[in-house]
Amino acid sequence: MLETAWQWWTYAARYEGYLRATRRLLGVLWEFARDSTPERRRLRFGDADYDWDFRVNTTSGAVGWRDRLLGTFHSEYQPTEPAVFHEMLDSLQQKLQLTTTPDHSTLTFRDFTFIDLGSGKGRTLLMASDYPFRRIVGVELLHSLHQIAQENLRLYKREPQKCFALESVCTDATAFVFPNDPLVLYLFNPFPESSMRQVLANLEQSLRTHPRPVFVLYHNPLLEHVLSQGALLRKIVGAHQYSLFSTQG
Repeated sequence: MLETAWQWWTYAARYEGYLRATRRLLGVLWEFARDSTPERRRLRFGDADYDWDFRVNTTSGAVGWRDRLLGTFHSEYQPTEPAVFHEMLDSLQQKLQLTTTPDHSTLTFRDFTFIDLGSGKGRTLLMASDYPFRRIVGVELLHSLHQIAQENLRLYKREPQKCFALESVCTDATAFVFPNDPLVLYLFNPFPESSMRQVLANLEQSLRTHPRPVFVLYHNPLLEHVLSQGALLRKIVGAHQYSLFSTQG
């Protein structure tokens, strides 16, 4: 915990100065304390409808204080709303229908591995399994959330499910090695700017070694400028709640 807070403060101080970084740290800790009140906790259970429908545990209301505090220095756990997720996938499908490979065939979800960076308890993995992806992978830093995700993947049973090759990996996203498949990457603003830049550098290195189609669905794109500054991705959709980037020109 102390190491995480120190790394956060060190990065902030490098760009903002010691005083401003310290003020931001105190502000983060104050907001965490406010968010720990019973009233705020009840509000976090407002995202539990999905869990009730499918008998899983993906709500942010049931996250322990330690994981919530760690989340303030990385990215607070918040599951994706199903309606927004399906809107993003519909938008992606429309773009795939307009994209052809060198042999003039049309790309489909079956060509892609879906990867959620910062997958938490795995709700997005479950929702993605309603689409016929080649396989689905979640990458989560916190072991406790990863364990819950694994249990959710085991319990989830739904008639419309089209992909059954699902897994959750417990590792730092900055150290994750991207598979050589065509990829759909999903981001719900999962980490701070320093980590985002490292992930982008890893992705671009992977693309230079193994060129392939890659689409990035970025929900709540607070660090969109980082992706826009990259050499190999370009923005092809900018909606109210998300952006879609692609290697396909």
